[in-house]
Amino acid sequence: IGLVGRADDRAGGLSHGEQQWLEIGMVVASSPEVILLDEPTAGMTHDETIRTVELVRSLAETATVVVVEHDMEFVQRLDAPVTVLHQGRILAQGRLADIRFDERVLDVYLGKTFRASGN
Repeated sequence: IGLVGRADDRAGGLSHGEQQWLEIGMVVASSPEVILLDEPTAGMTHDETIRTVELVRSLAETATVVVVEHDMEFVQRLDAPVTVLHQGRILAQGRLADIRFDERVLDVYLGKTFRASGN
């Protein structure tokens, strides 16, 4: 998890990112087959986000990892298959590079006016 150097510190003294990693570590300690991470990089610094990408990749070696995330830089760095949901149904699946230009995804999440403005 990357907190060996902080083993003697109280959880409250850890940075926000380190506290997130501690929580992930507590989950990993139970050897789950599936790990669900909801917005794992929320509130993290850029460097913490990069380290979290590495952490999630390492977790995926021994468990199925499902990540709910809106930080597209994180998703892009993770470079894993993406599933976009809308109203409980799969809207699109594939690599972020392909999905980010999917018209259905743009309409649902950015609206037609966004596309019409040329963005």
